[in-house]
Formats: sequence, C-alpha cells, structure tokens
Amino acid sequence: MNMGIKKILLTASLILFMNASGACQGVPVYDNVNFISFVKQLLEAGKQTANIIKTVKFLKKQKENIEKVSAAIEKLKAVQELIRNNERLYNMVRRDLRDILNSPYIRADEVGRISTSFNAILDQATDDLEFINEILSSDHLKLTDGERMRAIRVHQQESKEMVTEIERKTQRYRDIIAFREMQDKINNRVTNY
Repeated sequence: MNMGIKKILLTASLILFMNASGACQGVPVYDNVNFISFVKQLLEAGKQTANIIKTVKFLKKQKENIEKVSAAIEKLKAVQELIRNNERLYNMVRRDLRDILNSPYIRADEVGRISTSFNAILDQATDDLEFINEILSSDHLKLTDGERMRAIRVHQQESKEMVTEIERKTQRYRDIIAFREMQDKINNRVTNY
C-alpha cells in the first residue's frame, strides 16, 4: 500500500480512537459516519491513482515498443532499397556490359578496362551487402539501433551512387560506340564522283 495512504489511515484511526474514548479534552467531536465515508473516498482515490500510474507505465512501454517496431520497419525498408539498387546494378551490368563488349566498335585493348571498371563496382556492391548482413545479424559489433540505421543509410546512399555511376559509364560507352559507328560510316561511304 502507498505510504501516503498508510499515513491517512493511521491519522484517521488515531482521530477515531480519540473521538471514541472521549479522553481528550478540547478535541472536537467528529461525526464518525462522515469521517469513515471520507476515509473510504481517500482509499478509493488512492486505488485510482495507483491504477493511473500503472496505465501510464503500460502506455510508456507500448510507446517504446511502437518506436522499436517503427525503427525495425525503417531498417527493413532501407535494406530493401539497398537490395533493389544492387539487383538493378547487377541487371544493368549484365545487360549493358554484354551489349558494350559485343559491339564491333570496342577495341580489344578496351575490353579489359571496361570489364575491370564494371566489376569493381559490382565487387563494391557485394562487399556492401555482406557488411550490411554482418551489421544486421551479428551482435559482436555492439551497435545501437541508431548506429545500425546510420550505417545502412550510408550504404544505401553509396548504392544509389553506384547505380548512377554505372548509368553514367554505360552512357559514356554507348556514346563512344555511337561516335565510332558514325565515324565508320563517314569513312566508308561510297562517293559518286
């Protein structure tokens, strides 16, 4: 029982005892029925206060649980975007690199450089995914949820930059191929002189 309620009950008991015995001179006489009713109301208020405190603690705990779930959902969305970016990267490289390397306008000495350039980006993307997996599945890193989320966001941004870089490189090589194709057509055109 709450200490405040115990004090109230002790005071009420003392007043009732003094009132009942009549031994104390100068102590006003109280109506016992009203006083008992008042004590009951105080006890009920104490119980309601205890219930309110329990409810507040429960709501605080639920708020913490909701925040944890929200953070987990945010992490999941960030990881899903990271995975989508990497899938896009792999698909672009597989499709575009094949087209570029199969072009007759790419010289043999350029094939190795182009392949190395694209493979370096794919290797970085693979390393990033492995690192994210390590962050999410391992407790030996001793990261807080906030630190994990920051690391995921950094890698998420890096994956976006890698997609942009692949798109830029692909466009550059396509422009080179288009230029060489046009140059070949100009150099090998038939003239009617």
